Amino acid sequence: MAGDSAEVVDRTEVRQSLNTQFARVAKAVAHPGRLQLLDRLAEGEHRVDALVDATGMGRSTTSAHLQVLRRARLVDTRREGTQIHYRLAGPEVSDLLTALRQVAAAQLAEVDQITRDYFDERDGLEPMGRDELLDRAGRDEVLVVDVRPEAEYRAGHIPDAVSIPLEELTERIDELPGQAEIVAYCRGSYCVLSADAVAVLREHGRQARRLADGLPEWERDGGPVAVGAPGQ
Repeated sequence: MAGDSAEVVDRTEVRQSLNTQFARVAKAVAHPGRLQLLDRLAEGEHRVDALVDATGMGRSTTSAHLQVLRRARLVDTRREGTQIHYRLAGPEVSDLLTALRQVAAAQLAEVDQITRDYFDERDGLEPMGRDELLDRAGRDEVLVVDVRPEAEYRAGHIPDAVSIPLEELTERIDELPGQAEIVAYCRGSYCVLSADAVAVLREHGRQARRLADGLPEWERDGGPVAVGAPGQ
């Protein structure tokens, strides 16, 4: 009997110890700013100053959030001269972000309301899935446009995608063939850049849809990815 009690205590202590470590990860991601940083790092490696520019957070705030993520082993770093580059610690971190979004979307009506209010207003058509895009792009039926900043495009993009950052889209819209159906994509299924791009394109009389997912999901699901600047 005494041995059985000891085993129960041991199992309880193990569970408590494990849950303490799991809570470290949960605590590290329990902030919108840190989720935003992880979302950007899911695109690829970034310097601190690039993350500051991308998120709009101050440098000290960004650095503090990155240290929390680093202590939880969610991000890794490398030094190049005076610059420190951050990246996700592994594909499991990207999977964690995806799972978190899926749970929130399934359980929180607010997520559905926000996405319907924003995306449906700008989209109106069913977003295009990966398989449909691969099929139609292979038959030259669509033109894929990456509306993220060019630095993110260079780090990785859908092959043959044209790079036109959202803020340049209006002035560069004449670069796009007038009769082509355009598929815009950005950072993920909740990235607003592609939805805004679709709205701009339609205002200019273009046929446009957005990709249902972004580059992180595309790459995770085995979609081909190219690197380099436009034209390379």
